[in-house]
Amino acid sequence: MKILYIASGIPVPGNLGGSTHTYEVARGLAQRGHEVHVVAVTREGRTQLAHLWQPAQVHWHGFTIHHIDIPKIASLVTLIPILRLVKQLRPDVIIERYYNFAGAGMIAARLSGIPTLLEVNALIIDPPSERKRRIDDRLGGPLRRWATLQCRWAAAIVTPLHTTVPAGIDRARIHEHPWGADIDRFVPSDPAHDPALPPTILFIGSFRSWHGAVHGVAAARRVLDAGLACRFVFVGTGPELAEAHAMAEGYPAIIFRGAQPYPDMPAIIQSADIGIAPFDTSKHPALQAAGFYWSPLKIHEYMACGLAVITSDIVPLDRIVRHQSEGLLVPEGDITALATAITTLVQDPVARARYGAAARARVVAQYSWQHHCAELEAILRTIQHSNG
Repeated sequence: MKILYIASGIPVPGNLGGSTHTYEVARGLAQRGHEVHVVAVTREGRTQLAHLWQPAQVHWHGFTIHHIDIPKIASLVTLIPILRLVKQLRPDVIIERYYNFAGAGMIAARLSGIPTLLEVNALIIDPPSERKRRIDDRLGGPLRRWATLQCRWAAAIVTPLHTTVPAGIDRARIHEHPWGADIDRFVPSDPAHDPALPPTILFIGSFRSWHGAVHGVAAARRVLDAGLACRFVFVGTGPELAEAHAMAEGYPAIIFRGAQPYPDMPAIIQSADIGIAPFDTSKHPALQAAGFYWSPLKIHEYMACGLAVITSDIVPLDRIVRHQSEGLLVPEGDITALATAITTLVQDPVARARYGAAARARVVAQYSWQHHCAELEAILRTIQHSNG
């Protein structure tokens, strides 16, 4: 198939979760023998009006990127260059990554009679508590109507959790597929860690309240105060980073490495023994309204590298990491339970190794990008043939 993949406003290459997702899907489909073209930006928020007339082309890792540098909020103005791309490429199918102000790919597909797959990675209609929703309500709901229309236009919708899609949309067209890890690049460390070295506990993610980075630092302090020999590494950045730094003052075993490029992540994870993901949905109204619809890359990548994982005891995380099978589950927001779980794994290297091996096996079987792209290919072939 010839596939046009619209990821408006997403930097590719890039270090954001959306950048990784777009890259892995495009590369995975290309590896399966398809001709893949991606519309993305070179840098988030960048404006390059010349790209509206002539997108910059980059051939990268088996697929072609067409950079149209327009901010996400103005994504609809890319309709003209996307229509030109559709006319030039004549794709068999179009995938568009959903965003409130996107939809140029959906319009172009509609005008060109090309079947579309809508990729939904967040709640399409914000809950009433969100400011954006309140503004939309005051304006009469144009964003809600546009979101629902795109869902109706799509021949298929792929999302980690069906509750991201409005209730009025036919559930038969919705396919729940989690994100994954590249199991060829994210592999267990070889040779195994020196048992004489203290274990490393790793957090990767955004320093925003619902990611639980500050919970992780608070738990680290308790573990270290109890005298355990270990170290904690926090990778990422965000609004709570300054608070986390302040909390870690006087604790040299708590290390902050900032944001790191995606190609460096396998080695960073391989250097650790335990991966933590203490998500706290109480800090995120949309997650409370629709359930935990994220498909967290870090958990899949921890598991692929053979780390024992500690995460929150919520659906669907409890289906990915099963308690005392691939790691340990703790109540969300419970710093005491998080510190206890870390202590348990630090003190029990045998259980830690067993959980890590089970985690690797589970990702290989169910949560790889390779598996995700094989399922995505099947959906794309179905909608292509249905349209033909």
